[in-house]
Amino acid sequence: MLTQLHEAATPTCEAQHCERPLGEPALVFETEAGRREAYECACGAVTVTVVRPESSR
Repeated sequence: MLTQLHEAATPTCEAQHCERPLGEPALVFETEAGRREAYECACGAVTVTVVRPESSR
């Protein structure tokens, strides 16, 4: 369920005073421990999201 929620959510910039919506990730890294996505915002900040597989929760 959390994976579905993550896929449906639009990530936003986590920098102070910036809440721009982020597009496609600039970098995706996936291992058995989960999936990490790095997004670069126009403000210069980088936001990283982590989604763990259902089996590790």
